[in-house]
Amino acid sequence: MQQRVEILKTLYRGADILIFDEPTAVLTPQEIKELMQIMRSLVNEGKTIILITHKLKEIMAVCSGVTIIRRGKVIDSVTVKDTTPDELAAKMVGRKVSFSVEKQDANPSEPFLKLFNVEALDNRGIPALKDLSFELKRGEILGIAGVEGNGQRELIEVITGLRRVESGEIRIKDKPIHNLKPRQISESKVAYIPEDRHKTGLVLDFTVSENTVLKNYFYPEYNKNLFLNYDKINQHAVDLIAEYDVRTPSETTPARALSGGNQQKVIIAREVDSDPDLLIATQPTRGLDVGAIEFIHKKLIEQRDKGKAVLLYSLELDEIMNLSDRIAVMYEGRIVGIVDPKKTSEQEIGLMMSGSKSGQGEESS
Repeated sequence: MQQRVEILKTLYRGADILIFDEPTAVLTPQEIKELMQIMRSLVNEGKTIILITHKLKEIMAVCSGVTIIRRGKVIDSVTVKDTTPDELAAKMVGRKVSFSVEKQDANPSEPFLKLFNVEALDNRGIPALKDLSFELKRGEILGIAGVEGNGQRELIEVITGLRRVESGEIRIKDKPIHNLKPRQISESKVAYIPEDRHKTGLVLDFTVSENTVLKNYFYPEYNKNLFLNYDKINQHAVDLIAEYDVRTPSETTPARALSGGNQQKVIIAREVDSDPDLLIATQPTRGLDVGAIEFIHKKLIEQRDKGKAVLLYSLELDEIMNLSDRIAVMYEGRIVGIVDPKKTSEQEIGLMMSGSKSGQGEESS
């Protein structure tokens, strides 16, 4: 709705050229379809649209021509009907990119995270989670699918200590963690890639190096007698920048000056480097180019293969289908089914997301 208001404001001012910069980054799949229809209508009315996006499907769907830019230079300009997503991806990244996620079958072990009959309220005081139960095992990725606003955000927040549990239990290795403080949960070897990198992932006016120690600045290696050891902090950041290919002028550059994709890499570097037993990833590739998406997917699979438990929430159904070993579908605060991505389809999951079908998976609540 906010997006539509912005479009109306622009049209009211009589604009003939509209520039959309990553307009679908925070939209649901249904809202993206609606926006694409609006764009086509505007073009049919004679408006000119410049669409800046990393999502190749959107370019193929609505654009007539596309210019590829890499590191500030124009690589090529082509007509959409004469190209393919594979060609565009290769030009964007400078090498061939795989759209399929290469991974071995999961080898899950004992349950690590357990939720029992959890109930919680949303910001308006209305029930958002209703008698919700499931478990996540070490060595697997459990995907959370659902139309936005069906309790996914509240689910992540109760696990990370950002929202109160009204009733029920959350356990990590049989230790109750519900309603503990976020730092206590973090110290239980839980890492969290937040949905909004600006509001909850980074302190934008802090440097890259300061952002890499937001969770452990008080550790003795970085802190002595209440003074930060910036030599150690900066060296730690230099190592992470190299390992995660963060494009930044230096480790002392403010996080605000980085592109969205590189800001996300800083967060992922910080969280994965903490060697968590549970990694919670929410919208981890939102607004990223295909090369960065491929990199982050590999990191999530690496964590799974190391025997870590990974909880993935994404509005990108392709991402959920490709990465998850099991998919829990949420509707109106409940899990309506947990299914095997190899034995289901996007259509079936879509029906479950809309509440018109209950899963035939292994468990539901």
